[in-house]
Amino acid sequence: MVRVLATGTFEILHPGHLLYLEEAKKLGDELFVIVARDVNVKKRKRTSIIPEEQRLKMVSALKVVDKAILGSEENMYEPLYSIKPDIITLGYDQNFNEGELEQELRKRGFNSKVIRIKKHNSNAFCKAEDIIKHILELMRG
Repeated sequence: MVRVLATGTFEILHPGHLLYLEEAKKLGDELFVIVARDVNVKKRKRTSIIPEEQRLKMVSALKVVDKAILGSEENMYEPLYSIKPDIITLGYDQNFNEGELEQELRKRGFNSKVIRIKKHNSNAFCKAEDIIKHILELMRG
């Protein structure tokens, strides 16, 4: 049984998230998803609009997802010890270097393969930031 792991913020669920998760699921038998914690989102992007527990609930409800959990606030590798993924997927726009990530995984005893999901929908509304910008423009009239 091949266990695939996907990660992300999943701030405002949109078609790009679904495409990413569907492509990740095609790589194995089980799809686990780590939803970023609010504190980590704030460090990397901005304050979350949707709280982590609600984002987790939304991702968990997706048919393609077998199990979703919240990530660690301190150590992004911590949840991997219980998940034991065979494959870790990265979205086309996630800021990780696949080779460097694989090296860090090996140092921690993981033999997971890192695969970037390159397929994406170039629709303007497949990024939370673009959706937020568009809503603000509409409100300004």
